[in-house]
Amino acid sequence: MVAEPPKAIPPQRTATSSSVLLQGISWDTYQSLVQELESQPSKRLTYDNGLLEIFMPLPPHEKNKKYLARLVEIITMTLGIEICSLGFCTWNRPDLVKGLEPDECYYIQNGAIIRGKMNIDLAIDLPPDLAIEIDITSLSLPRLPIYAALGIPEVWQFDGEKIVLLALINGQYQEIPVSIALPIVTTVILQDWLTQVKTMGETTWAMAIQRWARETID
Repeated sequence: MVAEPPKAIPPQRTATSSSVLLQGISWDTYQSLVQELESQPSKRLTYDNGLLEIFMPLPPHEKNKKYLARLVEIITMTLGIEICSLGFCTWNRPDLVKGLEPDECYYIQNGAIIRGKMNIDLAIDLPPDLAIEIDITSLSLPRLPIYAALGIPEVWQFDGEKIVLLALINGQYQEIPVSIALPIVTTVILQDWLTQVKTMGETTWAMAIQRWARETID
């Protein structure tokens, strides 16, 4: 009996991204694609039990993820907090048959444990403390349940208008007003900085964040 080829669900395209969802993709095929696309950061993969979504972000998505990444890095640098940055590193668990690539991710509380470690296995190692998820487009494959299965304790989710801080509590993400990874950061503060960057030069904006962070420790 000849196996049926993977079925593609019609691609979604918006002003911020395009994606295609494939059914019937084996774990080995997913792993092969991860390796193949390693040199093509313009394509992101999300995998969940045979479903594979290939996501191609466009400038609005990338601008917003960079704003949040810079904010995290400016704050931690200003406050002298050691971190381990892993960008949009692929995280997966073969035993759970799930994998994804955050827009950005960081070890903050557990940075010292991971520092210098080149191969991280989420079956035995701690997951990143914080992931950034830009959700301007409603992708076909829900990503929060995959983050939860991988055990990522905090996700900042931004839909282009509203920022939400989410903490993993009893296996489910719940909205929180203050970041666990960076307690000086609140939803209100993040929302304010993301609003300001729309009308400020990015360097001026970054310097303003640095001044604000420094004032919190003076």
